Amino acid sequence: MREGLRVVYLGGLGRSGSTLLERMLAELPGVSALGEVVHMWQRGVVENERCGCGAEFSDCDFWSQVGKAAFDGWDKVSVQRVAELRASTDRTRFIPRLAATELPARMQQGLTEYTDYYLKLYRAISDVTGSGTLIDSSKHASLAFCLAKRPEVDLRVIHLVRDSRAVAYSWTTRVARPDAGGESYMTTYPPVRAAGHWNTENYAIQLLARRGTPVLRVRYEDLVRSPEQTVLMLARFAGIRADDSTLGFIGTEGESRCAVLHEAHTASGNPMRFATGKVTIRGDGRWREAMPGGHRRVVTAMTLPLL
Repeated sequence: MREGLRVVYLGGLGRSGSTLLERMLAELPGVSALGEVVHMWQRGVVENERCGCGAEFSDCDFWSQVGKAAFDGWDKVSVQRVAELRASTDRTRFIPRLAATELPARMQQGLTEYTDYYLKLYRAISDVTGSGTLIDSSKHASLAFCLAKRPEVDLRVIHLVRDSRAVAYSWTTRVARPDAGGESYMTTYPPVRAAGHWNTENYAIQLLARRGTPVLRVRYEDLVRSPEQTVLMLARFAGIRADDSTLGFIGTEGESRCAVLHEAHTASGNPMRFATGKVTIRGDGRWREAMPGGHRRVVTAMTLPLL
């Protein structure tokens, strides 16, 4: 593994439990959760959506300190330029090129400029928090490929996989986004499209592993069934100190498992990122009863090779 700034990247498809996993890992010593950094530039800097602490991005003291340390203030960041660089490098369709040993000169130049924004941000967060490990739950495989090109980053990818039928069903449901003011909902996909994304993202993370990036796959179902064992396994992979004394935030209440979560300055992600205090850990099996049979059969057939 490379020496450098340690970034634990949560990869996979959304609606797979990454917010819960990120929040639990952030309870370990020396770890900071960042949320979905890939969306921070637009949703945080431009649209001023809420941080996980509840404050608007511009009013959050943590992100103000980070912006000052990284860029001498967020007003010095050209979000339009970040978006342009992302469009030319950080896209799923570019993964075959990103997987190659060498990139075309022009793409390499754009990738370096693009990932420089992330390196400056990560370093500033490490300095502000004193944390040796940062968790970026952006999930997109293409961004993981981009970061893997930077030797300055000790990148370790946790590949979180949830049953494709559960994920596809979740993508059809309307979930409110309290991040922004007014009535706002998370994106929805029809089952066929969700299944296609599930295949693409999960296969791409496997390809990343074959290209030499440290990747450890974990099932969402195992996380909710055996949270202590799963967190301990992932901590060892990520180089985070974890033992019985540091896992005390995971417990039992009645017949349910639970975790006590503290406030986290996550820039974007599932609404669960706002939860603090005692949070129940349980699998969401609603899809087994609520998902129409036709949808289930189609998603099963489409994802069977990786299922």
